[in-house]
Amino acid sequence: MKTPAAERKTLVMLAGLLWSVVGIALLAVAGNWLFSSDGNPLVPIGLTIVGGSVVYRFGFAKLTAVNLARIYAQAPHKDKVCLFAFQNRRSYYLIVIMMLMGYTLRHLPIDRIYLVPVYGTIGLGLFLASLGYFRKLIQPHGPFD
Repeated sequence: MKTPAAERKTLVMLAGLLWSVVGIALLAVAGNWLFSSDGNPLVPIGLTIVGGSVVYRFGFAKLTAVNLARIYAQAPHKDKVCLFAFQNRRSYYLIVIMMLMGYTLRHLPIDRIYLVPVYGTIGLGLFLASLGYFRKLIQPHGPFD
């Protein structure tokens, strides 16, 4: 069976767009919860910024670099690679686990203001890491070579 294939630049753009869209969506959900609550927004916003920066720096930035290296190292003799190659198999399992965790958290009897830093942290980390994919498109011979 032949897998769907795309050029490497297309995979990089797809990965960047997906990470950006999911990051922005999580930030939007967190923002909606934040501004519909009665509490002081400074603590959740501060936790989101600090948490998102840490998750980006020590988690998602490294994952972006690994994904970019895999995209450009895969099948060097071919112009196109598997469309799903921008993530490794383990990352797809992690995505499913994170989605299930998010679903579970949303449906627990927890005040949404306490979920703002969780959703905001992951959203900000994903969005910041997505910029690495776009940087690779702009500067093809940059830090991820």
